[in-house]
Amino acid sequence: MPELTPANAPEWLSAHGFPARGAIGPCFELGGGVSNKVILAELPGGRAVLKQALGRLRVEQEWLSDRTRIFREAAAMRWLQGKVRGGCIPRLLAEDQTDCTIAMEAAPPNAEMWKTMLLRGECQISAAHGAGTLLGSIIAASWHNPEAQDLFGDQTVFDQLRIDPYYRFTAHRHPELAGYFHALMARSTARRVSLVHGDWSPKNLLVAGPEIWAIDWEVVHYGDPAFDVAFLLNHLLLKSVLMPHHGAALASLAETFMQSLRTAASKIQPDWIEAAALEHLPALLLARVDGKSPAEYLDPNMRATAWKLGVDLIAKPATCVTEAFTR
Repeated sequence: MPELTPANAPEWLSAHGFPARGAIGPCFELGGGVSNKVILAELPGGRAVLKQALGRLRVEQEWLSDRTRIFREAAAMRWLQGKVRGGCIPRLLAEDQTDCTIAMEAAPPNAEMWKTMLLRGECQISAAHGAGTLLGSIIAASWHNPEAQDLFGDQTVFDQLRIDPYYRFTAHRHPELAGYFHALMARSTARRVSLVHGDWSPKNLLVAGPEIWAIDWEVVHYGDPAFDVAFLLNHLLLKSVLMPHHGAALASLAETFMQSLRTAASKIQPDWIEAAALEHLPALLLARVDGKSPAEYLDPNMRATAWKLGVDLIAKPATCVTEAFTR
């Protein structure tokens, strides 16, 4: 199976119904991920993103995953078109079962990763509102939906890319916390009520003016929506450890995200989701300190601060998101 590169991307595109190789403009590899090769291609009249799944992720610890997960991502983009509001899901353009590669619509040229903006200290309330509205809309659209459950009920890839490297791995390293992790996994597994993106983080939310684009659907499954909520909150919490001088602004982003999600998902009465997310939050925080995918931007002192906070939130659970950030 050939590895996708900027050099052979035009040939792949031409073979899958796009313009002839000579009509395709420059192709560039996009960074920021550990589980895929991602190429941006300039096409006549637009742009496309090519994505090829890797079998072994680019991290220090051995981390393997089924490459066919890419086709679940394709299925999710197809299923969600026209069903959500508050943001954009890229349109699927092509897929190749042999190469484990798909092509999708690219976000506008002015789109920027929300993570990049946050790391610059830009705490835009509109981005948090969009992230909450879009996620709430996805939860509501798929809530107890038999078709979504049938298409995305298999949680194998979610286990490979999230539960095992985040929860089981961290629990194994810290037996004194294993009871919390295992009880959390059991409760979360029992909550199968809607689509879950599985990586609802600022790196997968692109800000293009007033629009939010949600990308990277390879961990999608039908399960516990509180995981996505906690995943985003955890990233904001980690940024507050990194940039304590922006702590109040980041807490406001978290509050806006939660309120927007509640409003967008109001028809399914999602009041329990915040409490469930607060159960996931300390586990995710600890996993990003000493799991298989530690947050790369924390220095040793910050890691110690984050670890202490995570342990504290297990010993004395927060009653609301605002309290977790105040800690």
